[in-house]
Amino acid sequence: MAAWIIGIRATQKAFLLALLEPSKQLREAEANGNLTARLALLEEAKSHPWGAVWDEFCRRHYVPAGAAWLPEAESYVETTVRARG
Repeated sequence: MAAWIIGIRATQKAFLLALLEPSKQLREAEANGNLTARLALLEEAKSHPWGAVWDEFCRRHYVPAGAAWLPEAESYVETTVRARG
């Protein structure tokens, strides 16, 4: 169960990072042969506060941010999955 949750959250985070990437500016810089701008944009994107955006996404969707989901998942496994055992 935890692997499923981790995989889903990782996929959502990958989509978030893709949405936050300055794709248009990167394409323009590359098309214009401005590799310095492209490199600078890529480096700048690394420091974007995507973690704060992720935490807000979780808050708005009423799911725990960070590893706060783990105790809830462990409790679910203990009470539901193992009880059926």
